[in-house]
Amino acid sequence: MLKPLSANLKKLSLLSLLVSSVALSGCSDDGSGKISLGFFTTKDIKINSFVDPAISGVTCHVSHIEADLDFSDPSDMGIACRQTGDITAAMLATIDTSKSGEVIFKQSKSILFKSLKIRRIYDADSQSLLYVSYSTKEINGSYKHSLSTVPLWATKAWQQPVTTASQPN
Repeated sequence: MLKPLSANLKKLSLLSLLVSSVALSGCSDDGSGKISLGFFTTKDIKINSFVDPAISGVTCHVSHIEADLDFSDPSDMGIACRQTGDITAAMLATIDTSKSGEVIFKQSKSILFKSLKIRRIYDADSQSLLYVSYSTKEINGSYKHSLSTVPLWATKAWQQPVTTASQPN
């Protein structure tokens, strides 16, 4: 038995509204830059900017490929982090100083559990903050990753590193 035309139109309208909202949600421009990779491709290089949530004197820029009509974005990315303000010892006291550091940024890159993550690691020996961006899914035998460092030299957080070379005899 056929349903009345108005019921089918309501379902079709609801479905088209849902599809439109999902398609438009990927079109928001919250990044610092966007570079088209060509007229006949749906892939762009997107550049996001963010300030480290615990170390407000560090700003990172992450570039990655965004494929608008694919179910999964490519895993390649690049990262550059720089000192853009004060970095203090009080800020360093609030961060995870373990060898594995802590995840400070996460963005989904696929509907199947792939994401781009950025992890901050404090290297006490070199008095530097390390920022590693990486993909959480192996692609062609590799986990794609990129590294940037922010030295603490000449900041309020810098301390003389304690190494065997700097200890008195």
